[in-house]
Amino acid sequence: MAKDVLCEVNNCSYWETGNKCSADAIYVVSHKGRQAKRTEETDCKTFEPEK
Repeated sequence: MAKDVLCEVNNCSYWETGNKCSADAIYVVSHKGRQAKRTEETDCKTFEPEK
C-alpha cells in the first residue's frame, strides 16, 4: 500500500493535518463497473463524515 495517501476532504473522520488519510485501508469504486477511464468515474467509499 502507498506510504502516504493524500485527501483534501477535511470533514472526513480519517483526515489528518497535511491532507493525510489515516484509514487502515482505502476502498475506491468505479461508476462504470470494474474499469474507469477518468478520475471523475470513481468514488472513495472509505469516507466517513466527522461525528
